[in-house]
Formats: sequence, C-alpha cells, structure tokens
Amino acid sequence: MPDEPILITALAVTGRTLFRYRSELAPFTVASVLTVAALVLHRTHPETWPVVALLTVAATLGAWLQGWPYGISRTKEKAYAATVSGVAGAWMSVATALGPGQAPLPSLLVLAVIVFAVPWWMHRRRRARVRVDRVINAWPDLAEAIGLTGSRIMSAVVDTWGWRALVKLRPGQSVTDVVARVPAIESALGTRPGAVRVEHDPAHAGRYTVRVLAVDPHAGAIPWPGPTARSLNDPIDLGVFEDATTVRVPLLRRHALIGGTTDSGKSGVLNVMLGNLAACEDVVLWGIDLKGGMELRPWAPCLARLATTPAEATRLLADAVAVLDARAHAAGNDNTRVWIPTPTSPALVIVIDEYAELADTAPAALTHAESVARRGRAVAVDLLAATQRPTQKAMGGGALRSQMSVRVCLRVRERRDVDLILDKGMLSTGWHAHTLDAPGKFYVLADGHNQPRRARGYLVTDQDVRKTVARYANERPELDSLSQDAMGTGEHRPAAIPATPDPEQALTVALADAPATGLTVLELMRRTGMGRTWVYERLQALASTDNARQIARGRWRA
Repeated sequence: MPDEPILITALAVTGRTLFRYRSELAPFTVASVLTVAALVLHRTHPETWPVVALLTVAATLGAWLQGWPYGISRTKEKAYAATVSGVAGAWMSVATALGPGQAPLPSLLVLAVIVFAVPWWMHRRRRARVRVDRVINAWPDLAEAIGLTGSRIMSAVVDTWGWRALVKLRPGQSVTDVVARVPAIESALGTRPGAVRVEHDPAHAGRYTVRVLAVDPHAGAIPWPGPTARSLNDPIDLGVFEDATTVRVPLLRRHALIGGTTDSGKSGVLNVMLGNLAACEDVVLWGIDLKGGMELRPWAPCLARLATTPAEATRLLADAVAVLDARAHAAGNDNTRVWIPTPTSPALVIVIDEYAELADTAPAALTHAESVARRGRAVAVDLLAATQRPTQKAMGGGALRSQMSVRVCLRVRERRDVDLILDKGMLSTGWHAHTLDAPGKFYVLADGHNQPRRARGYLVTDQDVRKTVARYANERPELDSLSQDAMGTGEHRPAAIPATPDPEQALTVALADAPATGLTVLELMRRTGMGRTWVYERLQALASTDNARQIARGRWRA
C-alpha cells in the first residue's frame, strides 16, 4: 500500500523470496539449525553428546539400509542421505561437547555445506519437485491465461521423466477443451513443444491427467527383446509407452492395420508382429509384398506362401476366401461359432505389405481382401495390413477399415490421415500422430488402448530377423486338411492325376519328376491317391535313406 512502512514491505518481500527458494536454501537452513541446536545443547546439557552420537549412528544406518526417515528408495539417494546424516551428526556431537565456535568446527561446517549443497542443487528430481510446487501455486493465474479458469490441481507427482498432475475442471468444461489448448499449456508452463500430454480420467469426466516430460523417454531406439508370444492367444508386445509400460496388443480373431508415412517406422512395427507370429505354433503365415518381396522376403522361410505379383496376390486371397468358406461351412455343420486355433488346426494370418498397391494393381484381390475382413475373424482367417498411403480408395471406401479392430498409427504428414487410419474424429480428441517426431513412435487403438498415449516400437535389426527365422522356420505348422482341400477346389485346382495301381511307384516317379522347387504334399496325395498320413510316413522313410529331401517347408523332391 502507498502508506505502508518500508520496513514491513522489505520484510514481506524477503520472507516471500526465502519461502519461494526454500528448497535451494535448504543446505544453509540445515547448517543454521545445527549451529543453533549445538549452541543450546553445549550451554545447557554438554554431557548429552553421546546421545547425539547414538542418534547419528541410528539415522545413518536407517538412511543407508531403508532410506528412513527420508522416504527414499534409490541407492544413490540413500548413500547421499546417509553421508549427510553421518557428517551432520558427527559435527553436532563434537559441537555439543566443545561448542560450535571451537576451531576448526566453523570451517568444517562451511566446507560441508559447500560440498553437500552441490549435489543437492543439481539433483533432477528435487528440481522437478520444486517446479511442480511453483506450478501448483501459480496455476490459478495460468489457468485463467489459457482459458481454463476455475480448474485446479488436485495432486501432483514427480516421476522418472518429468511430472504429472491430476486436474479438476470447473463444471461445464471437458477434456476436449483441454486437448485443444495443449500448445497454450506448453507455452504457459514454459516447456519444449510436444512435452505436454493430456489423458482422460476414466473415473470422472471432469478430471484429466496432465503429464509434462522434461526429457523425451523415446529419444533413443528400444532393442527388440525377441518373441514374447508362443500362441495366437498370447498378446504381442509391440513396444513401450512413455510411462515405461509395455504395449500389448491381442491379435486373436482381429484384423490389424498399420499406417504411417515414409520413414515413419512402419516396417519396424510390422517386423515386431511378424517375429512374434513366426514363434506362434498355431499360426500359418501367408505374405503379400508387391514390391518384389523386398520387405517380406527375409521372412520367407516362415511364410507358407509369398505373393510378389498382382496375379499371385489375387490367387492367394482367393484361396483365403475358399479356406474361410470351408471353415464356416464346417462350423455350421458342427454347430460351433468360432474356430479355435491349435497346432493341428492353426489360424491363418495374411500379412500384406503396402496394402494400397492392391487397389492400384489388383482390384480383384482387393475384393477378396474385403471378403476376408468381413467374414474371416470367426474362423481365424485374419488380415495384417500395412500402408503408407491410407487413402479412401486404398481402404475400400472405409468398408475394410471398419473391420480393423487393431490400428497402429505412426507419423503421418497430413492431419486428415489420422482419421483415415484410426477413425473419424480421433484427431480432435488428442490422437495427434502428425506431431510424432521419430521413426517407430506411434499411437495404438485396440482393446484396452482407448486413450491417446504415445509409444515407441521395438527396433528389429536384420540380425534379429535372421536369428528368429533360423529358430522357428522348421517349427511352422501346416494348414489343416480341411483348409488345404478347400484351396484345391474351383478354378485354381491343379488337374487331378489318376492314381496308379502302385502308390509307392507313383510317389517315387512324382519325386523324381518334381521341379527344382519341389512338390507339395497335396500334389503328392493326388498323384498317389493316398492320404496325408501315408504320404508323410513314406516321405520320412525316403528322407532317412537320402532318397528324398525337403526343399522348403511342405515341398519335396527326390
């Protein structure tokens, strides 16, 4: 006030400054308290120095072993607290007996304050906690500046990468209002662009969690730990969220779509899925790669079929439709609703790299793919499609996209592509894939993942691919006889070859006349007129005497 005494004003300013910087001044505060306490004890009870020494030992051991009474758990912090407790207690014990002014106690206290103040001032979590306290105190003014007047911070916690706070909105405000103001929040808090995350509170529509990342936890690549699934019933680990939790996505009876622009890490996420599916003993993998097999060729030993031309892709997807038709017919006869994948009756997963190429080069294949998307899930015939051009034409006008229950959206160039990959309206609710700034960063929309949380996929190297292929190529299952017979019907069925009176001789002749790529078991069954078990037993017997060999999985020749 104009007539307020200058002394009171100066004291008020000094008090507010000392309170504001109380954390930074903590070393000097501790030193002052030690000096006053030692002076009082020396003048009144100097004989109590052994008690002070015993308390010092107890505090030092408690801090080192349990972090008590400071409530800390990190080893470095325990060591710091134990050292400070020991040095401070030892100084106070001597000062109680001799007096705090006895040389060289004052010099030792000043030296200790300087030595122990430096790590205290530099400690990241302490500085983060101070910033959070100041944000809480300043939030009413900040909220008014960014258009969230009436909101208040209910609680705040410092974590590994920054801090997070639970904020309550005033009645009538929603999280959508907050999402639209994220750039303003970053400006008000003084953070780097892209440091603020807003997450819905599932328990209350008028609350949200704001996360501020002082350091990007996804700045570096995350090595792939290897396959974590051995069955399609197991969820697949794709990567890590920013809070260090694992991104786990179920694929059983689900179609998946991976979308992202060039160099966004689309192939990396696809490789993570392929690596896990290759380890599953109840999955048969087919692949379509219209870039000449450039992406899927390294996985060829684990793929039962690989199509690299539009004609092959059309034929492969037509066979997939035949398989799902046969399975659906069998399920109807058996009065069962779903196909349960097992090693003897595995699921069929069709991996399509650059799905948009089908729309341009193979319209018939696109029609078959949409049929699989609509009807394949119940009979365990699933699609795993990846594309860098998520156009309306490529996605079949939305008919196929609507069947994709697992969607992974990497970086996109245009904001509208977010809605094309994920769903209409997702951009406005915080799924800002156009702001992702590194390959492998993505958003995932699937069961259990309905919040816009950033993640980074594992990095799968060429060596990881080779190691995984070598480990699981010989353990891949074959389609059940029902599905294989279904593929032999219709216009693509090979011409039947009458069985000879001697199936042993027919098998020998067929293997001798086989092309360099070998003959499939289905073809050998037709040439001999015998069943699958008989053919397999004879092949194993011939292989044991070096009269037959397996060229590739399921293909034989003499």
